[in-house]
Amino acid sequence: MRPLAIALLAVLALVLPVGAAYAADTPLIEGPLDSNLRSAVERAFAPIGGGSASRFEARRRAHEAGEAAIAVLRSEGYYAQQVQADVRDEASGLSQPVVKIDPGQRFTIVDPQLVWAMPMPDPQSAEMATNAMRLMRGSPGRAEVVLSGEERIIAVLQLHGYADALANPRQVVADFADHSLRPTYNIVAGPRVLLGHVQISTKGRTNPVWVAGLAPWTTGQPYAPDQLAELERRLRETGVFDQISVGLAPVSQTALTDPRPVLVSLVDRAPRTIELGAGFSTSEGAGLDARYIFYNRLRRADTTTFTARLAQIETKLDGEIALPQWGGPQQTLKIGAALYRENTYAYEESGFGARVDVNQRYGTSIYQTSYRTFGASLDVTHTRQKTASSFGVIGESRNLITLAGLAALAWDASDDPLNPRRGWKVVAQTEPTTITGAGTQLFLRTQAQASGYLPLDAKAETVIAVRFKLGAILNGALLDLPASRRFYAGGGGSVRGYAYQAIGPRLSDNTPQGGVSLAETSVELRRHVIGPWSAAAFVDFGGVGGNGFPAGKDFSAGAGFGVRYDLGFGPIRADFAFPLQARTGDPKFQIYISIGQSF
Repeated sequence: MRPLAIALLAVLALVLPVGAAYAADTPLIEGPLDSNLRSAVERAFAPIGGGSASRFEARRRAHEAGEAAIAVLRSEGYYAQQVQADVRDEASGLSQPVVKIDPGQRFTIVDPQLVWAMPMPDPQSAEMATNAMRLMRGSPGRAEVVLSGEERIIAVLQLHGYADALANPRQVVADFADHSLRPTYNIVAGPRVLLGHVQISTKGRTNPVWVAGLAPWTTGQPYAPDQLAELERRLRETGVFDQISVGLAPVSQTALTDPRPVLVSLVDRAPRTIELGAGFSTSEGAGLDARYIFYNRLRRADTTTFTARLAQIETKLDGEIALPQWGGPQQTLKIGAALYRENTYAYEESGFGARVDVNQRYGTSIYQTSYRTFGASLDVTHTRQKTASSFGVIGESRNLITLAGLAALAWDASDDPLNPRRGWKVVAQTEPTTITGAGTQLFLRTQAQASGYLPLDAKAETVIAVRFKLGAILNGALLDLPASRRFYAGGGGSVRGYAYQAIGPRLSDNTPQGGVSLAETSVELRRHVIGPWSAAAFVDFGGVGGNGFPAGKDFSAGAGFGVRYDLGFGPIRADFAFPLQARTGDPKFQIYISIGQSF
């Protein structure tokens, strides 16, 4: 149990406090202020400074603090306040600035008015704008409340097509007799704006006709800010532009009653980039990745990627072209092909594969990074694997043609794809597969994973992350399935502490056999320590079933700890893990290094 004890000690270390706050030296406050108001005044005093050896400087600070206090009090609705700045000589020889505050009675809002300049908006829009003020009689006369009411009026008008709506200077009357505040908003709605065609105002590699086809509106449709935002989002998600701006053409360019053109400004990113990546684990060895990426070669925000991977267990050359906004909004067509060779503990496989996928982003709000994917792939492979026989473990070779479909869903409601601290993720996919070679076999391979992230404090300094994964192959017997299509567990993205593919059924010579079902779970405690450094402690648990759902001895657990260094875009992680049910041939520990959290 020593590895588990190490992990528990790491958990205790993560939750220890790493620092303490200190009090700032500010002017003193005297007077009957409630806690919230006092806190607001104290925040305003923070940059001013406190006691000084110079009485002149202390008095200057007191007057500055008094002005700051008046500004805070007025913003909170205390217009009849009395503020007196003073200086107190301390025994230490310092002169301490003091601000004596009597906030008086708080003013409340009475009878807010909305005055329209001509031409007025249509009656329905005018009514909705008036209702949008949401200034209740008797509510505190805070400046933020008054300003927010005006902002809501303009927002409602823009939602109803009045793109040029603006607010003239408002009038706010403070009546000291009854401590009331009477705001009057002076609003210019302007004419209702109709959306016109798209114009690209900058030169670049992108075809203007293709950009115009992305517009989610038809010419003559009333202006709506979310329509322009959607066009910008469609352009931004292509990833081929450094800068994007979308806005209405100036009023002077069209007649008041004509549809207003929408101006699009695009700044292309570099036409090509090179990306390098690397990873390491004691079980899988080192891996190097290189990508050569071309952008916008077809002038429709396309991306062409060539990838080379060299690793101990995999060698691969891959090419892919992605065509965004293909066949519909938020939809990307991806076509790719690859030459590859895998050399794992369980099998060796080399071959050629081609694939086509259609990926569609959907939903809004928390579903901004959620997708559904439909696709198909064709692989021609030569596989060498081991199998049990009456003569013991023997080798066999298979030349196979595999045709597989793909249907996948991905929901991502986390706050960061590489370093999530809040939210959740769910990924599910199913692959109907046909394999021909020595006979024909049909089966369905399906799997799903869910992960959640719970911060234990407001700043998410400490986070509990949990992961669950399930997989099953239907209509497929273990010995009939090619080894490359089976489920395996163990390794950096699975159950840490074990070698790659080490968990599950094994042949008599200790070769991983794989299985037809999979179950995994992980619990990880992540703690920010200082600066870019964080730490983690974790327990992983998983199993592979040879003939049915894994149970009993099919499961194994691992535990460990790790360090993280934040690179700005995501963390680089190093995990040290120990097997809690080591079997013959299993190392005593494993080390994993890669970019991004483990899940």
